[in-house]
Amino acid sequence: MINIKPLKAYTDNYIWLLESNEEVSVVDPGDAKPVLDYLNKTNKNLKDILITHHHFDHTAGVPELENIISGSIYGPQNSYKLIQEEVTQGHTLSSLGIKFEVIEVPGHTLDHIAFYNEENNILFCGDTLFAGGCGRVFEGTFDQMFESLNKLKQLPDSTQIYCGHEYTKNNLLFSIKVEPENNDLIMRNSGIDNLIMTNGSSLPSSIELEKKTNPFLRCDLLGDNIQLMEKFGLDIPSENEIFKHIREWKDST
Repeated sequence: MINIKPLKAYTDNYIWLLESNEEVSVVDPGDAKPVLDYLNKTNKNLKDILITHHHFDHTAGVPELENIISGSIYGPQNSYKLIQEEVTQGHTLSSLGIKFEVIEVPGHTLDHIAFYNEENNILFCGDTLFAGGCGRVFEGTFDQMFESLNKLKQLPDSTQIYCGHEYTKNNLLFSIKVEPENNDLIMRNSGIDNLIMTNGSSLPSSIELEKKTNPFLRCDLLGDNIQLMEKFGLDIPSENEIFKHIREWKDST
């Protein structure tokens, strides 16, 4: 039986912890201290580290943790010097008996990958897909990010999304500006404070929920929104164009 728990780091980062009876593995340890504290508290050993991309807030804890792992450090190619096993699109790996498929999702960074377990419908997607939003386009292109999100959108609706930050409340406030008449979105936003207060986190989300409420996964539907298209000055836009304009709008808020 595998449990997934959030360890909080910095102001809004998540380090995701996979836990078996005797061992744990972690995803994106941006800070070693929460991981070490948990290991000391539970008397468990650290098996593997999974890295989605090279940004400091997802890797800074690795140097302090690498000497105590019994397994390996998995991550994208040509990315971070402490990665021991580089993985790319289509590669699989196993940690704590869970098999993960690697999905390349460039855009936020060029090296970004996600880890997907089909059996349990689990997705660790770093800073590509957020609850109610998506990552900024730093190193890649808008087209790359759009295609990466479309890859994730094709996963089963029941897929549980574990992303890298607690951005949900702010993302939903922006999403309502994009789709003020989206009833699913209005309902989700109305319950977000209580969800975070009750659970300590808004996550996991799901592909199904994101397809109903996340504008970055709804570009195929937004072209019919006349007011939105007038705002952007678009006439019969492509889905890629809609994505680019919404992402730039979000960047400016």
